[in-house]
Amino acid sequence: MPTLFTGCLAAALVVAASAAFAQPRGESAQQNVRDSQQYEQLLCTNVAFRNKRIAQECTGLQGSQFYESCVASFQCGGPPPRRSNMAPPSETIR
Repeated sequence: MPTLFTGCLAAALVVAASAAFAQPRGESAQQNVRDSQQYEQLLCTNVAFRNKRIAQECTGLQGSQFYESCVASFQCGGPPPRRSNMAPPSETIR
């Protein structure tokens, strides 16, 4: 029974999060920041939501060189780790 409740709760959170992000284009910058914070919190605290977003965004990349980077972009606690100590080309002085 607890797993049924957990599943229902996860589904309700996904629906609530989806509804929260379906706002008109005229939303304020502050509302956009709040929505982004809410999305990040949901992504980091709800495994079902995180897995759904990974499936939506990364499934088409399976088997390619980009799949692991896509999955890593959903990690919580900061930006994904960089693969080398070299600065990206946009930051190098020529």
